[in-house]
Amino acid sequence: PFRPKLKEGTGHASSFNTSRGNNTTVMSERTGRAPSWSPEEGPSPVCAYRVIEGGIGGQLCFRHTLFGYKCHKADCRTAVSLGSLVANILINGSVLLQWTHEGESTALSCWWNGSYTQFECAGVHLGSGCRDFLLAELHENIPYRICLRSLGRSEPAKRAEQQQRECVEFTLPPSGMQDIVIAMTTVGGAICVMLVIICLLVAYITENIMSPTTQHAYSYRTHSRH
Repeated sequence: PFRPKLKEGTGHASSFNTSRGNNTTVMSERTGRAPSWSPEEGPSPVCAYRVIEGGIGGQLCFRHTLFGYKCHKADCRTAVSLGSLVANILINGSVLLQWTHEGESTALSCWWNGSYTQFECAGVHLGSGCRDFLLAELHENIPYRICLRSLGRSEPAKRAEQQQRECVEFTLPPSGMQDIVIAMTTVGGAICVMLVIICLLVAYITENIMSPTTQHAYSYRTHSRH
């Protein structure tokens, strides 16, 4: 099954590019040590996370957060959960997830719906400094469900949390290029139908002009004049 790639922007919200066709998202920077930061300094500019695929955790990664990013109608649309989780659906095909949980590690889970069944995407465990995450290269016209839950709690609290996890659902709209392809396919189909009709008309006219009955009648009229 398809697994969306988990990518992140290379800068802060002021330089975050949302335009389609010029996607600045790249794989997150990996390093063995996170930059120094203390909670008194406000929201962390760096997020530590680990991708979980098939129950196996990958390498610890660090990325710049996009704290303060606001969705504008010209660039994106939003889908919200009953809690604090917000999905900003950008026009470049990426989805920026934002939430307001503070001081605790969280986990993101992802599912997408196929024709007959539901598939699970790769999950992500995020450090306490994370407030957003960017999903890239998602399928268009496919319903997605993203859920956020807290980590590091006792077993009873964890079970209760899983029942109350925040989830958001969204579907990526088709890209402009896909609309162009659909339009070209429609026009091409119409042209093919017109060509078939023209060919049938030519064949019908040719058959009636050159048919033996028509030739015989013409020959009879010519004889009668003599």
